[in-house]
Amino acid sequence: MQQNAPETADSADDRLDPSVWKIAGVALFGALLAQLDATIVNVSLSSLATELNSSLSTVQWVTSGYLLALTLVLPLNGWLVDRIGAKALYLWCFSAFTLCSALCGLAWSAPSLIGFRVLQGISGGLLAPMTQMMIARAAGKHMARVAGYMAVPVLLAPVLGPMIAGAILQYASWRWLFLVNLPVGAIALLLVILFLPSDRHETTRRSLDWFGLALLSPGLVLFLYGSERLDQMVGRVSLAGGFAMMAAFLWTARQKGGDALIDLRLFKGKVFSTAAVTQFLSNGGMFAGQMLIPAFLIQACGRTPGEMGWMLAPLGIGMMLTNPFMGMLTDRFGIRHVSAGGALLTLVATLPMVFLATHGLTLLVLIPALLLRGMGMSGVGLPSLTAAYASVDPRQMPMATTSLNIVQRLGGPTMTTLCATFLAWRMEAHASGHAVSGAYAWAFLILCGLHALTFLGASQLPRRLEEVTPREG
Repeated sequence: MQQNAPETADSADDRLDPSVWKIAGVALFGALLAQLDATIVNVSLSSLATELNSSLSTVQWVTSGYLLALTLVLPLNGWLVDRIGAKALYLWCFSAFTLCSALCGLAWSAPSLIGFRVLQGISGGLLAPMTQMMIARAAGKHMARVAGYMAVPVLLAPVLGPMIAGAILQYASWRWLFLVNLPVGAIALLLVILFLPSDRHETTRRSLDWFGLALLSPGLVLFLYGSERLDQMVGRVSLAGGFAMMAAFLWTARQKGGDALIDLRLFKGKVFSTAAVTQFLSNGGMFAGQMLIPAFLIQACGRTPGEMGWMLAPLGIGMMLTNPFMGMLTDRFGIRHVSAGGALLTLVATLPMVFLATHGLTLLVLIPALLLRGMGMSGVGLPSLTAAYASVDPRQMPMATTSLNIVQRLGGPTMTTLCATFLAWRMEAHASGHAVSGAYAWAFLILCGLHALTFLGASQLPRRLEEVTPREG
């Protein structure tokens, strides 16, 4: 049936086994459900505070507790996949996430809801990295093509989440914010059982680095917790403690080599380390921009949250427009050109924000700038991830997924903290009428510098995927 297929740009699609799309589609349910759940809950916090007769400062732990618990279990991903296999772990995670959703729907108070959300975060923390790993395993060198299409539904989650939350809160009980996960989870579990291949034969009896886990997991949580509360003493102490624990983990992991929770020898490979740096900077720039741009529109331009929401829509549209074509672009132009080109486009599209901060808001400048920024950001990540996974031995895939996800997760709060701290310093130093706009102009320049560093990092990636050879661990 596939004989005499012409060698065209579409032939890469023809060479993909249909099972790849099945595996990718099933794996996508994890990332989609986790993202949709987070969005629905985030936009419903004020309503939950009212329904549960609690303060917003208490109820926000429904989100914060979930995110911190999610981070706590992330370092375990590689060890668990090696120990019980990807399919078994995915089944356990999905089952526990669905069960915890039911418990959240049955919560009787704010503290009980927060407790169940922490449990949900522990079970859901591995869904996103597991999705990434299974797509990388199934698609191989076609990862950019497959993941590009698979990312579109996940990008839709922030759009659909508020609509679903609004309908639930208007026509049903708040409990359905969580119970809505049950039918989706049940369908996903059935699809996992039917379509994901068994990988029990690939498991290894690797011992767990308990000391490394005791350093890294709490260190990540303290770092993320502290980075969001730098204005408080407890936040600064948490940040310092988290940094110290992660530094201690790196020192011990170097001594343990392959027996460490994270095998740092992966980063000795030039391609993998370059891709990891690019991911760190790219993710950091994306999250820093998500903090700065909305705050600028509200604080410096006087726009309402509702106006700010539709003004930011071009950003998401830009990402959705380019993601499906990442595979085709990577096949045609190569990893380096697509990733570096995306970083350069992001930089060029961020420069108008400096202009807007100094000359005033103009929608004819803001809207195309955000559209191009979204298109550029989506072009950096997938090609660099494809290069990273292609550079490691298939047996190291679980460890590589864990490492890259930790790097990505650290990039956001690190760069957001940098930009937020600088912005606050500029505002305090110049407390006059135009100080707010001027402070944002300088913060956007810092953001541009971050995107310039991302461009330099992406420029060091291999030109084409064919040049990448897996490095033995």
